[in-house]
Amino acid sequence: MLISEQIQIIKELQAEGIKNKALTKEQLDLVYQNNWFNLWVPKTLNGLEMSFPEGLDLLEELAYWDGGLAWTVTLCAGANMFAGFIQPEFAKSLWSDPKICLGGSGRVGGKAIDAGEYFVVSGYWNYATGAPHLTHFTFNAEIINNGEVLKNESGENLYFSFLVPKDDVLIHYDWDTIGLECTASHSFSFQDLKVPKGNAFVLDPKAKQSNSTLFNIPFMPFAELTLLVNYVGMFKRFLDLCEKYYFEKSKDRHWVEKHSKTRFKQLDQLRTKFEGKVGQVKAYAVGLWQNASEGKEVEADLYLKIGELSREIAKDVRMDCAEILPLLGIRAAQKENELNIVFRNLFTASQHSLLNVW
Repeated sequence: MLISEQIQIIKELQAEGIKNKALTKEQLDLVYQNNWFNLWVPKTLNGLEMSFPEGLDLLEELAYWDGGLAWTVTLCAGANMFAGFIQPEFAKSLWSDPKICLGGSGRVGGKAIDAGEYFVVSGYWNYATGAPHLTHFTFNAEIINNGEVLKNESGENLYFSFLVPKDDVLIHYDWDTIGLECTASHSFSFQDLKVPKGNAFVLDPKAKQSNSTLFNIPFMPFAELTLLVNYVGMFKRFLDLCEKYYFEKSKDRHWVEKHSKTRFKQLDQLRTKFEGKVGQVKAYAVGLWQNASEGKEVEADLYLKIGELSREIAKDVRMDCAEILPLLGIRAAQKENELNIVFRNLFTASQHSLLNVW
């Protein structure tokens, strides 16, 4: 899906993004030129409107070459997908900017007081991927009326999703991790911010404002699968780099006699297990897309299978990386070595609460 020129640019720019602890201008230019932040946005809003399986394949390939870039594209494209749940005229005005980029937090981290024509919102949210280049921040907040938190039909606290311009938020530059450095996933907050009611929306197929097929898919399996393919792409790269290292070590007769058979066998076994599970979850994703395309009701069992298998794969990836890394020598401990970069990215990604298995 990516052409050789794009791959070369991605590889050349990776080190600078890590050093910069944020995507560089050149990396962002590549994203804007290819409209990747608008991967899931309808064509009527100048988006790519890719099919779900196609988009997953693209994110996986990006993650294979640069996990930090792919993670940022995934999270920002996932937020830009909110275009399908925003009032059409408002969405049209927002997406008149070719560099529009939404991002924020999926956690309910604030309170929104209903003040009639607007909400008064306060809160603190963590991990807004791409914070330095976001044009708007998105967040979830509970709705308060007459001093009480409103309830939904299930009796749970009611919350809406919101978006506000970057200038309205305070960014806390607190992202300092061993991996995914360029994602710049800083925290943000504000106090008593007046937010127009048109900036609130609900992420539910029943509340969609677009006829694009994508918005027939509930947000949770969408989020799980788009995040999962980042693990998949990065782990594929990790296995390929391990295999390359073993081939290089095979020039040493003593290493061959002592380790070759067991090390290559271990890689093959891990790869076979991994590819089998990935093939199954991708089949689920195709089925999800087919049902969405036909407007069919999807059984809740499919959502459970997607979530369970995605978490299982994410756990396998984390454990398998930890098992292999000590076998790769001092090279894999050097910060600028790609094996170390991919390992750090994977372990940082594995801490995301959505697919983390305690």
